Amino acid sequence: MMKVLIVARWEYMEKIRSKAFLIGLFLTPVIMVGMGVLPGLFATQEDQITKILGVIDQNGDIAIPFATRMQKRYSLDNGQPNYVVLPLGIGHELDMEAAIRDANRRLVEDEIEGYCLLPKTILSDSVVEYRSNAVGDFRIAQRVKETLQEIIAEERSAALGLDPKILAKLQVNLDVRTIKLSEAGEEEDSGFMKVFFSAYLFLMMLFFLIVTSGQLLVRSVIEEKSHRIVEVLVSSCSPTELMAGKVLGLSGLGLTQMGFWALIGIAMSRSFGLDFIAPGQALLLAVYFVLGYLFYAAVFIAAGSPLTTEQEAQQVTSYLVIFLIVPIVLAIPAIKTPDAGWLKIMTYIPFLTPTMMALRIPIQTPPLWEILSTIALMAVSIYVAMVTAGRIFRIAILSTGKTPKLWEIIQWARRP
Repeated sequence: MMKVLIVARWEYMEKIRSKAFLIGLFLTPVIMVGMGVLPGLFATQEDQITKILGVIDQNGDIAIPFATRMQKRYSLDNGQPNYVVLPLGIGHELDMEAAIRDANRRLVEDEIEGYCLLPKTILSDSVVEYRSNAVGDFRIAQRVKETLQEIIAEERSAALGLDPKILAKLQVNLDVRTIKLSEAGEEEDSGFMKVFFSAYLFLMMLFFLIVTSGQLLVRSVIEEKSHRIVEVLVSSCSPTELMAGKVLGLSGLGLTQMGFWALIGIAMSRSFGLDFIAPGQALLLAVYFVLGYLFYAAVFIAAGSPLTTEQEAQQVTSYLVIFLIVPIVLAIPAIKTPDAGWLKIMTYIPFLTPTMMALRIPIQTPPLWEILSTIALMAVSIYVAMVTAGRIFRIAILSTGKTPKLWEIIQWARRP
């Protein structure tokens, strides 16, 4: 055990003092927060200048109220209107082809931001076209839609002899709050974004830790094999002790990263008054986090120790990463149906157990027997993976030259 701890300490100190690790330790949270916050800030940033929109109204009764409401309803920070709507053609006898050609010319020459095409049948079929060079600006399209919906509803109510003011009173902005009942009978706010963020954050942290630490583990073994350092190391300790020390040292390195980032996240959530997950659920996620990491560490060292080049290591690690991508792809359907049969089946696949449980715990904590059985499954899987990895490692660590075939690796794994 002393030799294992010596190897672990060397691996840990060697990596933690490197400039790349220290830079990544502080820079990665900044990048992650920037990627999560900046797109939202840019998406919600208000316009700084007035935008000119066009409207072609073949019905004849929509363009004027549409222009008036868009100008009055939306304004810039300086008090100027956000939108000025320019009528490009109004009336039943309008030459639509000529009006559209003129509107397209204005659009190409950047005279207008976009234009609405309102047909004669707008009051009956409610079909409207909004044409623009920047169709990705969903804000304009949404505001145009809401304004036209309001005008069309008023026109229809007037045609039926109803007072538009009464129609406005009948419209209700309903605020639906989702409430989750805990076993203690307490009600907790469990909005979709809160649940999704908790599960997705766990998946991304585990994904990042396994990918970075797994690659470090594989590269460390390949580097020591290529430089014949491993022959000196195994003269002082057994291959099993060397493998255990590497896993323990790099595990401590990865957990140091996660612990540091977790403290930053807790501090930020407390500062902004955010509470994404209950303490009990957080503890469960931490257990699955450690179990998942130890399992993948064993898999990485078993798959990486027979390799001899960096290219082979990249190919093998990319195959293993697929198991981590699958839960990320299935995150939304899993959160919507946490009790689905396919999800429960995937929960008992050791490669997917930690991540699948992470998707289920925040939204609906599984029964106690499922939690205990999956933890036991991971413990057994870690033991089997470590034993198998040790058998492969003790032979592969001294093999150089040609990469062994798959059947040879299987024979190594079966050799006691």
